Amino acid sequence: MKLPIYLDHQATTPVDSEVLKEMLPYFTEKFGNASSRHHEFGWTADSAVENARSMIAALIGAQPKEIVFTSGATESNNLAIIGGARSYRDRGRHIICTSVEHASVLSAVESLKMEGFDVTILPVDRDGLITLETLKNAIRPDTILVSVIHANNEVGSINQIQELAAYTKSKNILFHTDASQSVGKIPFSVIDLGVDLASLSSHKIYGPKGVGALYVRSKRPKIYLDPILHGGGHEQGLRAGTLNVPGIVGFGKALEIACSHLAIESARITSLRERLYQGLSRSISGVKLNGCSTQRIPGNLNIYIPGALGNALMMANPEIAFSSSSACSEADGKPSHVLREMGLTDEQAASCIRFGVGRTTTTEEIDYVIEKISKTALELRQLIFQSEVNEQEEIRP
Repeated sequence: MKLPIYLDHQATTPVDSEVLKEMLPYFTEKFGNASSRHHEFGWTADSAVENARSMIAALIGAQPKEIVFTSGATESNNLAIIGGARSYRDRGRHIICTSVEHASVLSAVESLKMEGFDVTILPVDRDGLITLETLKNAIRPDTILVSVIHANNEVGSINQIQELAAYTKSKNILFHTDASQSVGKIPFSVIDLGVDLASLSSHKIYGPKGVGALYVRSKRPKIYLDPILHGGGHEQGLRAGTLNVPGIVGFGKALEIACSHLAIESARITSLRERLYQGLSRSISGVKLNGCSTQRIPGNLNIYIPGALGNALMMANPEIAFSSSSACSEADGKPSHVLREMGLTDEQAASCIRFGVGRTTTTEEIDYVIEKISKTALELRQLIFQSEVNEQEEIRP
């Protein structure tokens, strides 16, 4: 076993060696601009992009023309929500999302308030999930767009997108889902789910960073979006900018690999995740699972450890890569909004940690992590206990 150990696969994943191999020629000898339609370099690049587009579309049940390449799920979320709201503003100006969305969704809907849109942010249950009844009660005659995350990036809970999307469709309302944490990890089909818009990410599935896609339904009904980037006719006029050919090629290959091993890898990762959870639960009293125990993506384990601050656990174990919240939340230093919305206090949220089990994780690594985290948690609890004893002694007359 080699150190350090990487257990933060919800934040990002290493590029698969086969993905990198597929990408490399498009940095050097096949470096053409996919929009250069008058010579072989451009034709080669364009062909590679269209092959990846067809591959990604087929793997999620879409048509190639329904795949719009972006710089990642953050841009895809913004294009879906801001572009969708602006395009359908003549129908109404009411938008709905949940309180546990990724920051890119929450920030996008917040920005729309400045344009005169009305936003309803729905509460979730203790598992971080939205119920159909909650959604039904929030829909109004002027509702034009609903956005509900598929698999939560922090706690891994999976929403029942199919029933939610079916209801919005019956009301002629657009439905978007952020699927960046679910595609390539669990079965995903835009046909089965019935969504109008879906955001995808490459670097969550062992592809390169800086590339993603947005699925945009083309019929029954055809969805129209106002572009948020201007400057050219790229991507059917929806996303201006020179295409990231190596990244797109890598994205296509990464999703192909992920889907080809989905069932086997899902079972293996789930087994390792449960080994980690059970091992920590046996060694540390009071450990509680955050999120749904059944509707959950395979690699996510988010737990509350009373008496052990997440940041302290990370500082004491620099050879293990895990997190105290999402990478985005850690960047601003604020407590996890997802955990707070699920009913945890700021103090409890500060004692939560997230592990992301992935393709490279081994049983030996899991057992090492159980031993190290358990030892550190118990030491932190002892320090707290000793501090409380000292305080009591100081105040005695």
